[in-house]
Amino acid sequence: MDPALTADAEFSDFMHGRWSQLVRLAYGLTGDLQLAEDLAQTAFARAYASWSRVRKADNPDAYLRRIVVNANRNRFRKIRVTEQLTDSVPDLASSGDSADERHDRDALMKALLQLPYGQRAAVVLRYWMDMTEAEAAAVLGCSVGNVKSQSSRALAKLRSSSALLEGGLL
Repeated sequence: MDPALTADAEFSDFMHGRWSQLVRLAYGLTGDLQLAEDLAQTAFARAYASWSRVRKADNPDAYLRRIVVNANRNRFRKIRVTEQLTDSVPDLASSGDSADERHDRDALMKALLQLPYGQRAAVVLRYWMDMTEAEAAAVLGCSVGNVKSQSSRALAKLRSSSALLEGGLL
């Protein structure tokens, strides 16, 4: 069998198995489903371009997460885009959530989007993606202590967040 076809099939399986996880990470960072899908697509395109190296890596998932975090950070460098906070998060109709669960998610996303980028990234990686402090530090390219302090500050802000208080989550 042709090695190129085998590598393509291997990458396709890899991508399909991780698509939703990467979109979820990007959504937590951006609060925008379409932008999240674009970031995930960017990550997979970059991973495909260097697939021979990525597939031999100790942790290809960490490589992908790092690409998403960096691509999200870089979108602010290329074009000066200001984030526009909204009162509602897009309804994810395919999720089948109840109205209460959607309301909770809306309140949580509103509160997350009020955090500075570094704090939001730390919280999303640690608590939404269920990563250890060391894993989050590796993705963010910073020290474990930085992740701890960013998470601590973010949680303090979230605890006093009017969005969470209004949403009835606190």
